[in-house]
Parts: sequence; structure tokens; C-alpha cells
Amino acid sequence: MKAPLLKKIFVCILLLGSVYNLSAQDILLSKNAHVSILTCGTGNESYSLFGHTAIRISDLDNNFDVVYNYGNFDFNTQNFVLKFTKGDLDYSITNNRYVDFLGQYNYEKRDVYEQELNLPLELKQELLENLAKSMLSDERLYQYKFIDNNCTSKVVDVINKTLKGNLITKKTSTNQTYRSILFPYFNNHFYEKLGTSIVFGTKVDQVGTKIFLPFELQESLKHIRYKNQPLCKENKTILNFEEETPASWWNNSYTYLFILGFVTLINKRSIDYIYLSIISLLGLLFVFLGFYSFHQELEYNYNVLLFSPFILGVLYFAKTKNSKWTYKLSVFNILLLIVYCGLMLSKVHLLIVSPILLTNLFVLSRIAIRNKKRIPIII
Repeated sequence: MKAPLLKKIFVCILLLGSVYNLSAQDILLSKNAHVSILTCGTGNESYSLFGHTAIRISDLDNNFDVVYNYGNFDFNTQNFVLKFTKGDLDYSITNNRYVDFLGQYNYEKRDVYEQELNLPLELKQELLENLAKSMLSDERLYQYKFIDNNCTSKVVDVINKTLKGNLITKKTSTNQTYRSILFPYFNNHFYEKLGTSIVFGTKVDQVGTKIFLPFELQESLKHIRYKNQPLCKENKTILNFEEETPASWWNNSYTYLFILGFVTLINKRSIDYIYLSIISLLGLLFVFLGFYSFHQELEYNYNVLLFSPFILGVLYFAKTKNSKWTYKLSVFNILLLIVYCGLMLSKVHLLIVSPILLTNLFVLSRIAIRNKKRIPIII
């Protein structure tokens, strides 16, 4: 699809959203109005691995049934990749008809669950007005943060704003880290799990006290009370599909172990140097992202000890046949790996990075042995 056509479609969506929103501002909800939280199931695409959260406001007396969504963005944004990486890409709130929203999830074969909120009419009206105001003001745009500012946390914020208090808080287990909470969502998505394991830093190792995932909010709502009454009614299933396990010949641990095993066993200098070049360049990328990006999840990434940029020094001195410094820097990087191993003992992603750790140790040790100055033996 050509970029101009994509742009036209996006503009049309915004215009349709504006039409809904203008009418929403003029609506006085009837006593038969309903407000509910929609929790959407996970999908097999990377953007859908964690599910989605939205707000539905329906009032048949006013012929009004609209879903409000946070987390939309425009692929045609200039310098999209750089802005996304840096963390200053504008995300927005949009709305669309409930029937269209449901049709999309039915097409994607993703579950949808609904929890109706037990709110008085005046608070339903205020929530509608808060959402309408967000749609037509600077609040429409926001900068996405993986933990602190996403489709779920924005829903929590707007409802708490309406209730004038911090009523919606996490009621599920708060003794797990954010990284531990995320891990089960990557089942059958091996390289996505590996990628997030190595690119995320210390923030995701903090205890997960905030609601940041859709199913965390769904579970927490079951335990929250408002004015001595349950805040939401019983969970209702709108769409339900049999879970499909994605099959991939490459996105699995077998290809991962095969590649690393090949590097370890082939024992060729050229393969060692290519492998270490990739490792060190990834380390440089992690350092760059830590300073460049506004995403706090990418800061203080101790995985640079595993993907050490100092390995480039090993490669440089090996290329210039400087055995002394090749040996010294190899040993230095081996020591960094030992420190890394100590840091990882309590981390949930130790198992998945262990093959890289062992391969690095083996290859660097092999290079160190090749370049170690031999002590002559006098007989």
C-alpha cells in the first residue's frame, strides 16, 4: 500500500473520530447508559503480545455505542523509526463504533472480555466528558512509555481522574518484577523473549507495583470496591477463540542453540571474529539507546557486560597481530562476563542468555590461549 493512501486512510479515521467526539460532547447520557472496560486477548504479532485495554460507553437511548482507545500512532510520521526508538513519537486517543471495534478483533481471532463499571450516572457522564475533552485537546497526544504510559495505564488514569482518587491500584501479586511478569507472554515467541531480555535494563527488574498490562487491570478490577460496592460487575466474555500455537521453523530455541553451537565447535578464526563483531556492535547499540532514548526501560542496561563494546578492541589487536593486547583484552572481557554471571544469578532471564554467555567465554578463552605468550622451557 502506497504511503499517500495510508495517509488518507489515517486522516479519514481521525475525521470519523472527530465526528463521534463532537456528538459525544452534546450527549446527556440516559439512566440506561453503560460504561465498561474491554480487555482484549493477546495475538501472535509483536504489537499484540500483551493484549489491549479500551473503554466502552454505550447508551441505546441516544443511539451511542463507542469504544475509546489509547495507543494509536501514525506510521507516516516523519522519521518514524528514530522517533519510536527515542521515545518521543506521538501516540493518541481515538474512538470508533463498538461494532467496528469488535469486528476487528473478530477478524484477528482475539478474545474480548467486558467488565461493566458500577458507577452513578453523573460519573458516567463525567467520564464521557473527560474522554471527549482528551479527544479535542492537547491531551489527545502523549508519549508512550512501556510501563508508565500505555493503553492500560492511560485507562487507569482517566478513570481515577473521574473518581477523584487513586482507587484503581494493583491488586494482583506485587512481589514479581516487571520482567518476570512479562516472560509468560513470550511463550512460543522465542526471539522476542530473547530480544527484550537483552535490551531492557534495570527498570524492568524493579518490583511490578503498577498496573501496566491489560490482564493485570482486568484481575485487579475484580477486587476493587467503590462506596462499599464492587466497582465492576462479573466478567463477561464477548469473543472467545481457541488458542492457536504459532509454529515457526526459525523462531525457536533450536536455531538459537544451533547457531551458537556452530560458532563454538567450528573453531575457525573468521567465524570467531564475525560472531564477536556482532556481539560488540549490539553492545554499542545498547549503550547508544541508553543515552539516546527517553524509554527508561532501556537505561542502565547491564547486559552490555555480555555484549561488551570492549570486544572491538580484541578484534582490532587481533587484526593488527598484537598478541599482547589481544590476550589482555580477551582476559578483561572474560572478567566482565564473570561479573555479569554474578549479577544474573537472581534474574529470570539467566537461562535464556546462558548460551550466549557460555559461547562468549569459550570463544574469548580460545582467542586468549592463541595469543598467550608462551614461556620457553630450558632443558
